[in-house]
Amino acid sequence: MLRPTGASIGDQPELVSTTTGGVLVRKRVALFLAVLVSAGVCLFGVGAGPAQAAGESIFGFLFQLKGNVRTSYPSVVVTAKGPGGFTGKAVSDKNGRWTIEVPRPGTFTVSIDTKTLPKGVTLTDPSKQTLKLPVLEGQDKPVLFPLGKSTRTIESKWSQALQLTAEGLRFGLIIALAAVGLSLIFGTTGLTNFAHGELVTLGAVSTWWISTGVLPLLPDFGGLQFFPAAALALLLCAAMGWVNDVVLWRPLRRRGTGLIAAMIVSIGLSIFLRYFYLYLFTGSNRSYPDYQSQRGLNFLGVDLAPKDYWSMAVAVVVLGGVIYALVRTRTGKATRAVADNPALAAASGIDVDRVIRVVWVAGATLAGLAGILLGLAQGVNFQMGFQILLLIFAAVTLGGLGTAYGALVGSIVVGLFVSVSTLWIPVELKNVGALGILIVILLVRPQGILGRAQRVG
Repeated sequence: MLRPTGASIGDQPELVSTTTGGVLVRKRVALFLAVLVSAGVCLFGVGAGPAQAAGESIFGFLFQLKGNVRTSYPSVVVTAKGPGGFTGKAVSDKNGRWTIEVPRPGTFTVSIDTKTLPKGVTLTDPSKQTLKLPVLEGQDKPVLFPLGKSTRTIESKWSQALQLTAEGLRFGLIIALAAVGLSLIFGTTGLTNFAHGELVTLGAVSTWWISTGVLPLLPDFGGLQFFPAAALALLLCAAMGWVNDVVLWRPLRRRGTGLIAAMIVSIGLSIFLRYFYLYLFTGSNRSYPDYQSQRGLNFLGVDLAPKDYWSMAVAVVVLGGVIYALVRTRTGKATRAVADNPALAAASGIDVDRVIRVVWVAGATLAGLAGILLGLAQGVNFQMGFQILLLIFAAVTLGGLGTAYGALVGSIVVGLFVSVSTLWIPVELKNVGALGILIVILLVRPQGILGRAQRVG
């Protein structure tokens, strides 16, 4: 062996050959290497046989968590199938855990036997009974099956239909507020106003701005309670309706602008206002501060929040007031006369421009109220009016063009069908179903439910 004698750091060592202690030193080196190899085997698996190699597995837990209470489901059978005809089974233990060792990496199909689940427990999403998943080399792949109480034991089809009917009635009344205003504007001016949805949005976003104090032009505004904020928002919508007629539509009427050209102008105005709201409000979905969450209230088997009940009551009262005004008041009778025959109404001494301006103010106010109530039900965003605009048009067309009563009836039909149809069709297709029923009814009755048949040509 070569070793240094009397060396210090930086000195050149003097190498001395030893013969007597060489054998002893070599034994110590061999012993040290043996210990090192053994440690490597223990720590890193170096030299381990195939039985100790890391393998692959699929595992999961079957349980339901309610609050801080966890309920595990034992004795449930889970099956895995994979490459090479592999089939493995596992039964969950008392903690709900199950594990299936798989022979190699690959894509496996894992399924749960729902017949082995405890009584009253089922998959909350039946499409998740069988899952396909890849397992990588050396991976323990977790799988989660969504379990919950069986809906068959909690809720029947009849109770679902009752709940959806109540929700559809609420949605139909909200649409009716906007549809009656749109129908009055169409009846008196002939304009198909595509910017009507932005009046709906204005009511919702202005209420949110005033109630939170986050006003674009008044950053130091402190904010108000919901009801005063909603009242101010309705005044703003009424002013917006007045400005619409005075600044834009009355000059176009006096110039003799055609209805098609006016409709194109309304489309441009709609796009401008929508993205103006996006600039000021951003694309977030927000809730009114006073009504961010409410506990549901069960009434005759219908579970709705208190705000939903009183919003339905407000809509019914306002719609009843509009119908009374159209039938009993002098302005209402003049509005119906202008809608029937503007030239004859003008010859009878009715101020047609004044009536149209009143209709614009009333229609914009009704649209704003619809937006406020829709914001209570679904939250506020910059395109909420645009999202229901097609349903508003469908309600007006279904009820009969130019008649406020028809718009009311058409809105209730559309709202109920949109909601109740989700019993049979996917939620994503509910609006498609409403437009489909519109086509069917118009094929049978082209003038709409309450519209009058007219000779064309």
